[in-house]
Amino acid sequence: MARDLQSIVKMSRREGYALHPKAHKALVKRTNKPGQGMQTRGGRGSKASQYSLQLREKQKVKRLYGLLERQFSNLMKEADRRQGQSGQVLLQLLEQRADNAIYRAGFATSRRAARQLVTHGHFLLNGKRIDIPSARMKAGDELVVRPHSLKTEYFKKLDDVAPAPPEFPAWIKVDRKKITVTITGLPSRDDAEPDINEQLIVEYYSR
Repeated sequence: MARDLQSIVKMSRREGYALHPKAHKALVKRTNKPGQGMQTRGGRGSKASQYSLQLREKQKVKRLYGLLERQFSNLMKEADRRQGQSGQVLLQLLEQRADNAIYRAGFATSRRAARQLVTHGHFLLNGKRIDIPSARMKAGDELVVRPHSLKTEYFKKLDDVAPAPPEFPAWIKVDRKKITVTITGLPSRDDAEPDINEQLIVEYYSR
């Protein structure tokens, strides 16, 4: 399965946005982008063009959810075909991914970790083994850890390796004891990160 193997910290520095929890400290220590030397003459950087802003926002969100370029582009095309505002529909589709649902349920500390749990087959979707991180969740779906996987050190010490978040999105119901997440509805725009400017992404693909 194709995936982006670049350093998540380096990608975070490139986007100026923490794409992974461990990137927060790195961004505080090193605010310059990878490969960026001294500031331009006079101590000021050049003003970003509108295209640059659109590109960077697209790259940020694509990397935040762990998609490759073709996957992200196809998802944007699907969002355009659906009713509603394309940018918000795009974020809804991203939130509905199986790996994101596991991340939102607090069973992994990052989407990258959640994706690994899915690809290794640790979860059952409606009773059947799932190993496709992009599988789309719908109301009534249930993700539960496989009985065999419950014996692994990761899930035995889940509260230590992946502490429960302070709150869960309204579109999922989580049972930490049974390590189960049930999809109760559709994610809204408020369920995605607030500092995403989806309109810039729509504009990028509308060029």
